[in-house]
Amino acid sequence: MNLDLAIIGNCSYGALVDSTGDVVWACMPRFDSEPVFCSLLQGSEDEGRLARFSIDLVDAAHSKQRYLGNTAILITTLHDSHGGAIELIDFAPRFKHYGRTFRPMQLVRIVRPVAGSPRVRIRVRPSFDYGQTPPTLTHGSNHIRYVGPKNVLRLTTDGSVTAIVDERPFILEHELTMILGPDEPVTEALPELGRRFFEQTKTYWEEWVRFLAVPFEWQEEVIRAAITLKLNAYEDTGAIIAAVTTSIPEAPHTERNWDYRYCWIRDGYFVVNALSRLGATRTMEDYVDYILNVVAESSDDGLRPVYRINGKDDLEESIVAELPGYRDMGPVRIGNEAYLQVQNDVYGSAVRAAAHIFFDERIGRTGDTALFQRLEWLGEQAVRVYDKPDAGLWEFRGRNQVHTFSAVMCWSACRCLARIARRLGLHERASYWSGHAEQMANVIDANAWDAQRQTYVASFGGKDLDASLLLLYELGYLSGDDPRLASTVAAIEKDLGRGRFLFRYVQEDDFGTPSTAFTTCTYWYIDTLAALGRHAEARELFENLLACRNHVGLLSEDVDPASHELWGNFPQTYSMVGLINSAMRLSKGWEDAF
Repeated sequence: MNLDLAIIGNCSYGALVDSTGDVVWACMPRFDSEPVFCSLLQGSEDEGRLARFSIDLVDAAHSKQRYLGNTAILITTLHDSHGGAIELIDFAPRFKHYGRTFRPMQLVRIVRPVAGSPRVRIRVRPSFDYGQTPPTLTHGSNHIRYVGPKNVLRLTTDGSVTAIVDERPFILEHELTMILGPDEPVTEALPELGRRFFEQTKTYWEEWVRFLAVPFEWQEEVIRAAITLKLNAYEDTGAIIAAVTTSIPEAPHTERNWDYRYCWIRDGYFVVNALSRLGATRTMEDYVDYILNVVAESSDDGLRPVYRINGKDDLEESIVAELPGYRDMGPVRIGNEAYLQVQNDVYGSAVRAAAHIFFDERIGRTGDTALFQRLEWLGEQAVRVYDKPDAGLWEFRGRNQVHTFSAVMCWSACRCLARIARRLGLHERASYWSGHAEQMANVIDANAWDAQRQTYVASFGGKDLDASLLLLYELGYLSGDDPRLASTVAAIEKDLGRGRFLFRYVQEDDFGTPSTAFTTCTYWYIDTLAALGRHAEARELFENLLACRNHVGLLSEDVDPASHELWGNFPQTYSMVGLINSAMRLSKGWEDAF
């Protein structure tokens, strides 16, 4: 098992398919539900117990996998050793229907013979309670029901139900359609339904991509990253998850295994900011609604750093002892204890995300004084906590410090509010917030600038560096021609650089010394090099990161700097955001193309 996986989904749920066409991970009916297929985390257990959905080609020799251009539709071609071949088409339906977006909890799999007389064996093995409870099977002439304690799935097919139940190989003589979803009958002829869903889903994604403002260079890479970000958005509430998986370790045998199937306020901001740069504003609008609803339900204690996709914060962390984990590298965690942490940067992330409503003319609704006043509560929280200790964006579990990044994000919240107030003509409030921002900057400079080393440091009064300092330019705290930016970058290069990669930090933490590079940190480094005019270096590092993507163009959270192997939860939105932002900054302009 490795992370040569592809994601399919429809903004309601997500599934991962390996390079041979096995569905190895799928949480239904939504991203943070229990998985119905979880062989990704079942380690090296007996093959007969793996919870997966596979179409196995007998005597398989090799396979090839790709996305249908500009879509989230996956094509896997399998060849056997006798000259036979099949094509597997996987997708989750998503298209406009009756003026709404139709995105059912359905997985469509179409299998067709393309050469010879291929024999296939279909294994549909969902499980429940995180792989602990096998389903009870019932079936009719054209469907199989998989009954669990709290969930029932139905597979509807125009193939042999007996062959699927018995898992016996058969010659694939004609196209076969399978739809896995809720326990609801399918009332339309299945082949026609599968083809219609395919065409309408294909059209939806092609039209969505058509309106992206992509750079001239690296268009295919940026489009794939944008689609991947869209697939991590839960459209029903506007939440954006960090990744569809839990407990893929950040590095081998480290217990750095976390559940990322939730919405971090910070991560969501970075995602919508990147999509907004590409012109995909609807996801941003939905996310702002999600944030405002979270704020409305927050207590005087402030915001949590992470919430469920329904806006609740019941993320108690537990371990599923029965699952061995990815490559037997447990533990497998459900929930995330980070929800209990104080992470003061959330206020800047929330305000910066909402600020688009006031300035982006493409958005259908306009920010007004009432919305601004709701955001001011976030600003007051930022003023209250900007110089207080927190766990920081790296979510240290064993220590709290006054982190420079958190303080700067709080400064950014006040700066944004001042700009919004000026746009609304609220000059008194603009002076109020700009005054706070100026005062906060003075405190940050007094406590986070190391004059002897000529660098900003990761925490007030500290000596260590971390990669988040590279965002001082992105956040507008330092300009590209500020000598403090160049000297801080030089210090970070010396301390955190590992070949063509950048570590987020190198000091020992709760789980030892980091051994893999946090992918988005290298992208931050690339963006800052571009700001400093070091474009040739930036482009070389960017091409190196592109080469680390898997076979269908996706990235996880971390990269081994020596082997370039992907580690960490997958696909990681942070990493795909970094790809988009760096490509937009480094690409030649369209005016230079012809």
